[in-house]
Amino acid sequence: MNKLLRIFKHRWMDRSDTLRAVPDSMAERIARRVAASEGRHTGEVRLCVEASLPLSYLWRIDSEAPLAQVVRERALTWFGRLRIWDTEHNNGVLIYVLLAEHAIEFVADRALSRRVGQGDWQAIVDRLGVRLRSGEFEDGLTQALEEVSALLVLNFPAEPGTVRPNELPDAVVRR
Repeated sequence: MNKLLRIFKHRWMDRSDTLRAVPDSMAERIARRVAASEGRHTGEVRLCVEASLPLSYLWRIDSEAPLAQVVRERALTWFGRLRIWDTEHNNGVLIYVLLAEHAIEFVADRALSRRVGQGDWQAIVDRLGVRLRSGEFEDGLTQALEEVSALLVLNFPAEPGTVRPNELPDAVVRR
């Protein structure tokens, strides 16, 4: 894609596009699902849906890095900004969706990365991408959340009868 067209597309999209894709009612339902998921394992899950990339990221596409690398870097930035790396068991997960590029990235913290292979993450990303492209935003995010939860339960199950603090907010980040 021509760099100027890409920049125009990203500047055209804003938070209102994110709110259309994930309206308040959907965001609340997904937050409840995140909370329920976290009751079954010791991990933390965050979802971030962003309309477009900041200009500083856009300038680097093609000239310095391919789109996939820049999207990954943006997801890593959100991973740090949301403090997912700072959880007790280092087993947090970020599900990142970039609307302007129809891009999806999963970032898993180090303890979880050691136990779940890239192929497993990519399979979830691929299934989510199919659902999002067909307009099934809530169903796709719910399915992805359930699949991530299953991996967390398998690798980091919650101790029966214990109540652990919620380390991170369950709300969907919409930018």
